[in-house]
Amino acid sequence: LLSIYWSLLIFWNVGGGFNEFNKKEGFVRIFRWGYPGKNRKIDLSYSLKDIEAIRVELKQGLDAQRTIYLRLKGKREIPLTGIGQPLTLKEIEKQASELANFLQVSLEA
Repeated sequence: LLSIYWSLLIFWNVGGGFNEFNKKEGFVRIFRWGYPGKNRKIDLSYSLKDIEAIRVELKQGLDAQRTIYLRLKGKREIPLTGIGQPLTLKEIEKQASELANFLQVSLEA
């Protein structure tokens, strides 16, 4: 039963999507696929002016997690890293640093 569930998640691409950072138009767009149904598409857009920082969260252990968050005004945080193979510490730091530099915001750990 669990293998069927995992197969469907992969088939539906749940959690898959993209991040778009458009300096010319002044917005960031975060798109993700959800579970099939009325709300399958998750499509969020924010003004670049609302971005306060890029934050990196590192959780060590057996199930290590490395996540890059987009921190918006009002302390709202949106995860930017995708699902799948976890990135190495070097890769996550490089991506977060480049993104913070591109957006001209601070990088927090």
